[in-house]
Amino acid sequence: MAVLRPRMPHLSFRSTLLITVLLIAGALGAAAGSGWVMLQDFALASRQAGASALKLSAAMQQIDERSADMERSARQYAVLQAPALRERFDEAYEQAQIALVDIEAELPGAAATTQWRERATLLAPGFNLSAPPADVVDAEPDLASFNDRLAAAVRSHIDQRNTTLLDTLERSRDRLALQVLAAVVLAVLLALAIGWWILRPLKHVERAITRLGEGSFALPVAVGGPADLRQLGDRLEWLRQRMAELETHRNRVLRHVSHELKTPLASLREGIALMQDGVLGGLNVEQLEVSRILDTNARALQERIEQLIGYNATQFDAQHLDLRPTALRALVRDVTADLKLQAKVKDVQINVSGYAPPVRGDAAKLRIALSNLVSNGIAFSPHGGTVRLELSADERTARIDCIDEGPGVAPDEVDRIFEPFFRGTRRAPRPDKGNGLGLAIVREFIAAHGGTARVMPAERGAHFRIELPHAPQAV
Repeated sequence: MAVLRPRMPHLSFRSTLLITVLLIAGALGAAAGSGWVMLQDFALASRQAGASALKLSAAMQQIDERSADMERSARQYAVLQAPALRERFDEAYEQAQIALVDIEAELPGAAATTQWRERATLLAPGFNLSAPPADVVDAEPDLASFNDRLAAAVRSHIDQRNTTLLDTLERSRDRLALQVLAAVVLAVLLALAIGWWILRPLKHVERAITRLGEGSFALPVAVGGPADLRQLGDRLEWLRQRMAELETHRNRVLRHVSHELKTPLASLREGIALMQDGVLGGLNVEQLEVSRILDTNARALQERIEQLIGYNATQFDAQHLDLRPTALRALVRDVTADLKLQAKVKDVQINVSGYAPPVRGDAAKLRIALSNLVSNGIAFSPHGGTVRLELSADERTARIDCIDEGPGVAPDEVDRIFEPFFRGTRRAPRPDKGNGLGLAIVREFIAAHGGTARVMPAERGAHFRIELPHAPQAV
């Protein structure tokens, strides 16, 4: 029965993707919102600065115009002493004072405003009776010079405010750039983290399905990640246990049927032998021919039964491995030495090249697998041909490539070439056609080690590749 793990709350695949999208959108949206707020603040400050500049410019223009009226009225009053001129002076003075108040509101404590007010006060008739207005006008600088000072102060204030505004914009732009960069980095990290959390269990699912497809039921299926993927892992674990039970039952039935068939088959062969020996009386030519046919088919049937028993034993052995660090180069040398006589009979050369690091394996089982693979290459090679064994490795696996010069594997038979009792249409140049179990045994033993056996594309001959994971202690 399937082992039920305690249930804990986990997010589903769909919920995980939704939360990830929302988090990424939130991070980018926060950066965009901050940028919008900064833009709004800058626009408001720009409008305020523009309004202030317009107000100051209008006030300065008003002061310039009223200053000219005040000086003109003061000079005329000094000569004509006309009350209308004084009224005109007072009216211009009041309007200038209103504009000056606006400037002082923007430039509090400015010395130019104080100087302008003092000079304007001296011009006011009746404010300084000891000195006639004409004398005051002639003795002090005119209001135009004070207007220039006041205008310079106003321009300096506007320039300083514009500079401050530009500095604020520069700082806001830099801060916004950092926020956008942080949001992008956060989004990438979230995407990578969630991708790893989701893809890792998917790889476990893929490997589990591959093992089940290869008939390896020893390792339990454990899948983490989102809740629906965990549920899928539980179903795969149930399927693994169910398939293991079915495989055990199949092997048991096969052993029972094979045993039950061997007993009557042995009796049948004994009866045929008695007939051929004439114990039951002489046989004519036709009867002898029939007895020979019966004997041939009985032997073939017995051979098939023994092959079934042998293959069944191979599957059992593949599940019981004595794993130890195994040097592939030495193992390949031993296999080629064992097959030296078989290769010599067909005048086939076996070349070994390359190097592969040690693997964690059962040396006896790997030796059987390699022997079947190399023996297959020798059997299908023409007389005088060559079988090449090339060892290599990458970061995770050690490889053994077996390449012969025979007829090769038909493209439409690649997927079936490792099936038990399957013999391809491209036959070996030998009387013995084989039983179709050699490559099946290769796949069984290699898959039991966590490796793969497959057919590679080849322009000539057959190219088989075995891949085995490195031993943990291999450097």
